[in-house]
Amino acid sequence: MFYRSARTLAQITVLAFMAATTSVVSAETAVTPLVSVQWLAKNLEEKGQVLVDLRGQRSYVAGHIPGAVNTDYGLDGWRQTINKIPGLLPTSGLALDVLVKKIGQLGVGNTAHVVLIAPGWSAGDMGMATRLYWSFKVLGHDRVSILDGGMTAWQADVMPDGKTPRNPIKSGSESNKPKSFVVAIQSHMLMDMEDVVAAGARGELMLDARPTMQYMGLQKSSAVRRPGTLPGAISLPGQWLTDNSGGNFRAPEALKKLMATVGLQDGADMFVFCNTGHWASITWFVASELLGQKKARLYDGSLADWTARNNAPLERKIKLN
Repeated sequence: MFYRSARTLAQITVLAFMAATTSVVSAETAVTPLVSVQWLAKNLEEKGQVLVDLRGQRSYVAGHIPGAVNTDYGLDGWRQTINKIPGLLPTSGLALDVLVKKIGQLGVGNTAHVVLIAPGWSAGDMGMATRLYWSFKVLGHDRVSILDGGMTAWQADVMPDGKTPRNPIKSGSESNKPKSFVVAIQSHMLMDMEDVVAAGARGELMLDARPTMQYMGLQKSSAVRRPGTLPGAISLPGQWLTDNSGGNFRAPEALKKLMATVGLQDGADMFVFCNTGHWASITWFVASELLGQKKARLYDGSLADWTARNNAPLERKIKLN
């Protein structure tokens, strides 16, 4: 009897150890929205990982993270003019087929862990990474991360002497074996004008991620037909969410405080907009992915779509004429 009890106890102990070990391994290999330079340097040759450099081809060829492939944010089909609205993510038709083919050519299959690498000079160019991150999520691919600080942070990481680069750089172009990428559009993440009207009627938090001058109605983007903001929207410029408007995101506690100042409550319905969905992707990424506000949505067409309707209301905080 004692032998059976001892053996059972030993089996339970082994199973508990295996479960704990599995848990640790899973935690180590889990995909997080944001990865550091140190993490990437340690996991540079991770199996199934695809590094995607979002800089211009000339900069990429001059020097990139070893193993990274290149995609052009503006030219490779990630953003299309659809029904005269610029900058939209294609979710159907030939434009989607072209984008899916491009994704496969990058070596991205449905099990790949995609790491997006922006230039990293400013919050604005980190928006390239957050926009593609959102795009992958809409297309049904969850295994995606952003390199915090982008290429700038990778190159700025030096040895204790303050001069010797810590991380490798490779010149020229690289490619991966093409993979099949199957799309599963997450329609609940998408918004059109009617959804925005309904959200406003429900009193959802509306965040304008554009620079303050545009929110106030003193300036406007060429993509937008009229100055102003959505009635009732609150300003939270995307560049506020990174340290000194650079390529590194602020610490989680600082981001929570910023979101609290605009009235965001845990689990609340909210959506973000800008001119064409670029700046808004930064704010969406912070709210949804870094702070866990999973009800956050992004209005892809943003004010380019809204102002295309002449009767769509706008609020100008300051009128000079």
